[in-house]
Amino acid sequence: MIVGLLNGPNLNLLGTREPSIYGTATLPEIVAQLNTVAVSLGVELRDAQSNSEGDLIDQVHAWRGEVSGVVINAGAYTHTSLALRDAFTATSLPFVEVHLSNIHAREPERRHSMLASAAIGMVCGLGAEGYEYALRGLVRALRART
Repeated sequence: MIVGLLNGPNLNLLGTREPSIYGTATLPEIVAQLNTVAVSLGVELRDAQSNSEGDLIDQVHAWRGEVSGVVINAGAYTHTSLALRDAFTATSLPFVEVHLSNIHAREPERRHSMLASAAIGMVCGLGAEGYEYALRGLVRALRART
């Protein structure tokens, strides 16, 4: 089984971007840890990051038929992008949404996810460890479907 990991805008700055909110782990560190978890689960991880909404949508389209599901941190596009949500529904790719901070305890404009209604689930507020929980949950859900 192959699983995609998709990270959106400004996540390339993790480790230095507002560490009091997002922690000190860098995106390469998170990806390396997730690769270790993926191996322990017997799955392969493919990762991508972009600051562009169109590139994220293109990546979802490219993964159609290639990956079984996706862990996504869409960053600020979580709160604005129907197009990204539509990319997941159009490709029928199951996904789990992950956020480093608790989006429900943040500013009002960050409390709603445009992706959530199409997601298998959401993990938020648990920092970098949330990615691991999202991956484990996604793999468990995908295996339950077979």
